[in-house]
Amino acid sequence: MNASLGDRPDDRNELTPSERRRLRFRAIPLRIVLPNLVTLLALSMGLTAIRYATEGKFDTAVTAVIAAAVLDGLDGRLARALKGTSRFGAELDSLADFVDFGVAPALLLWLWSLHEIKGLGWFAALAFAIACALRLARFNVTVDQPGRPVWHSDFFVGMPAPAGAVTVLLPLYLHLSVAELPGSKPFVAFYIVYVLAIALLMASRIPHFSGKRIGRIPRDSVILVLFGVGVSALLLAIYPMESLILASLAYLAAIPFGVKRYNELAKAEAEKTASA
Repeated sequence: MNASLGDRPDDRNELTPSERRRLRFRAIPLRIVLPNLVTLLALSMGLTAIRYATEGKFDTAVTAVIAAAVLDGLDGRLARALKGTSRFGAELDSLADFVDFGVAPALLLWLWSLHEIKGLGWFAALAFAIACALRLARFNVTVDQPGRPVWHSDFFVGMPAPAGAVTVLLPLYLHLSVAELPGSKPFVAFYIVYVLAIALLMASRIPHFSGKRIGRIPRDSVILVLFGVGVSALLLAIYPMESLILASLAYLAAIPFGVKRYNELAKAEAEKTASA
């Protein structure tokens, strides 16, 4: 009996008890399990961030969110490298991303300062979480959309969820590093506006560089890349909040360049189609 045929609910009734038992205990390759374990570890980091935020340990909570973002970047690449992608893994990754990059940052900001303006602060937290959910749902729908130009894979439609989670915490990075930011209502109102702006970027169709094709490094650039990664890791370990401030500002500053590049490629594609 074909295993793929037996996986369909309508065909399971036609299987003998021994065939059902064999399908139930069918071995799953380790290459499929490993990416899912990384996803679960990322989910654990997101939930841990919520725990430390409720205890007022915001620096540790931020570290947990960043760890979740790093692990989220690894699980997909690990799955593609091991050829262990699966529908189950994709669904699990999406659910974990919503907790890690939608719920955790929203609650972290609410517990830190947004609660000072209860109604608007909670509205901003909800708006951010909802924008993250919509962003992930749109990505799941369009990721395998047929007929898309190849260059579209170089861009995300809207700010990706991990980037949104990292950049939305910028006021908290400033509070924990440069200076203790005031928690008075006028300043909290500014935080709310900033959170809503990031939420709009996530829900919008503004293109962002994806970096998905960064997988192979030219041989003559390996040493330089390793040096850069090592220096970045050291700076992040020694000056974590300051490094996150620079990374967030750099990412936000790169958005106009991504839009410009996307429009250039779209124009070239349109001219190519018109001349064909």
